[in-house]
Amino acid sequence: MLRGKAKQAGKLMIQGTASSVGKSLLVTALCRIFALRGVKVAPFKAQNMSLNSFITPQGHEIGRAQAVQAEAAGIEPSYLMNPILLKPTDECRSQVMVNGVIHATLSAREYYDKKAELAQEVANAFKTLAKSHELVIIEGAGSPAEINLREHDLVNMGLAEMIDAPVLLLGDIERGGVFASLFGTFKLLKKREQRRVRGFVINKFRGDLDILTPGIAEMERLIGRRSLGVLPWFTPEIDEEDSLSERLRPSAPRKGGVPELDVAVIRLPFLSNYTDFSVFDLFPDVGLRYADRPETVGKPDLLILPGSKNTLKDLEFLRSSGLFGHITRLRGAGVPIIGLCGGFQMLGRVVRDPLGVESGLGEAAGFGFLDMETIFEEGKRATQTRVRIGEQAACAGLARGAEGLELSGYEIHMGRSFSRQGTFVPFAPFAPFAFDADGGGEGAANGDGTVIGSYLHGFFDNVDFTSILLNNLRRAKGLAQKAAPVLSYADFRRRAYDRLARITEASLDMETIDKIIANRR
Repeated sequence: MLRGKAKQAGKLMIQGTASSVGKSLLVTALCRIFALRGVKVAPFKAQNMSLNSFITPQGHEIGRAQAVQAEAAGIEPSYLMNPILLKPTDECRSQVMVNGVIHATLSAREYYDKKAELAQEVANAFKTLAKSHELVIIEGAGSPAEINLREHDLVNMGLAEMIDAPVLLLGDIERGGVFASLFGTFKLLKKREQRRVRGFVINKFRGDLDILTPGIAEMERLIGRRSLGVLPWFTPEIDEEDSLSERLRPSAPRKGGVPELDVAVIRLPFLSNYTDFSVFDLFPDVGLRYADRPETVGKPDLLILPGSKNTLKDLEFLRSSGLFGHITRLRGAGVPIIGLCGGFQMLGRVVRDPLGVESGLGEAAGFGFLDMETIFEEGKRATQTRVRIGEQAACAGLARGAEGLELSGYEIHMGRSFSRQGTFVPFAPFAPFAFDADGGGEGAANGDGTVIGSYLHGFFDNVDFTSILLNNLRRAKGLAQKAAPVLSYADFRRRAYDRLARITEASLDMETIDKIIANRR
C-alpha cells in the first residue's frame, strides 16, 4: 500500500485507446482510492479540450473533470492541475486558457506553432504540483496513437516522456473492438513509448468475465503487457465533461405518468457546462432530458436554455432548426423557462458582438422574453459567486417561497447584460433575481416569475432552492409537494466517489499498480 511522504512524488498516467473510454473516471477513482488511504494525491491533465469548465477559488478556469478529480482527492482545485484548457468557439478556432486565464483565440495551426512555449508551461505546472503532493495521477487526452499529432504532443506520450511517468492503457469494451483498439494503439507507439506502458485495463464490461478471460490472455501474449483488471459497466453518478456523454443523447418526452416532472434542456451545438444539471439525479420523480429538435422538445414542465460558448451561433442554430419558433410558442402557452449564462443572454432582445469575441456574426435577435440586451467585450468574468434571492423574485412563479435563500456557484462569461435604458440588469419592470453582499444584482426574472435568467453556473446545485422550484412546478400541475432530499449535493457526490473507489479497487490489481507507481515491476 502506497503511504507516507516521499522525496519525489509518485506518478501514474492513464492513457486511452480513444476519447470517452473512461480516462477521467478512472483518474477520479484512483484519486479517491489513494486519498482514502491517507495519501496526498492530485490529478493532472496537461491539455484539456472541453466546454465544461470550472472556476477555482482564485478565479482560474480549468476543466470540470480536474475539479471533480480534485474533489475526489479531497483537495482544492488549482490551475496547476490543468495548465492548458481549449474551449472551441467554432469549428476551426478555440479560446486557449493558459494557467487559468485567457491567452488567445487560435486556429489549430496557430496553436501548434506555440507548442514549444506551452510545453514549458505544462512542465512548470507539473513540477510545482508534484512538489506539494505525494502522488500525481495524470490523464491523457484522446489516444496516444494519433500519429499525425505525435510531433506536437504534450498530453499523451510526449508528456509521459517529459515527466518520466509509467502508463496504463485503457480500452472501452462497450463500444466494441476493445482488443483491436488496445493492440492497434500499442503497436502504433514507438518502441520507447511502448516500454512506458506497464499494463492495460478494460472498461465498461457487462456479462460473464470467464468468457472474456481467453481474449485477455491472448492480448497479454500479443503485446507482452499484463491485464490490470476489468472494470464493470455501471452508472457512476459523477459529473462528466465529455461531449460524447450518454447524458447528452437527445430524447423525446416519456409516455405515461413517470417521471412526474418533465424538464427539457436544449442541446445546443456549443453547449457548455451541462454538468449544471447533474444535480437532478437527486430527484427521482424528475425526468431531465436533452432535446435538439422541436419534436423532441415537446411541451415540458420546464424548459432550460443552458450555457453556450458561442451564443450567436447557437441562436443561429435555434432558428435554422425550428427550435426558436417552437420555444416562442411554448412560452406563449405558459411553459416556464430558465436561462443560464449564454441561455440567459438569449432571453433578451438582442446579443451584440461588435469585436468578434465569439464569432463574426455581429449580432442576433434573442427571444425578447426579458427587455435587455447583451454586448460582448474582451474582458471575461470568471469568479465564484454567492448571492441571496430577492423578495420580488420570490413572490411568484418558479422561485415562490425562496426569498432570502443563499445561492453559490461560479460565473464564466464574456458578455454583460443591461436594460435598453442603460442600467445593468436587474432592472425595472423586471425583478432582480438575487443580490450579492454589496447589494448588486445578479440575473433577472419577469413579473410573474415564470422566466428566470442567471449567469450562475451551479444554479441548481443549491438543493434547497431547487426543491422549492420543483415544488412550484408540482403545484402548477396539481401534484403533491415533496420534501427536499436528506442529502446535500456535496454529500451525494462524496458517496458517489466512495462507491466509485470501492468498485474500482475491487476490480483492479492494486498491488501491481502500487509497484508500478513505486517504480518496481
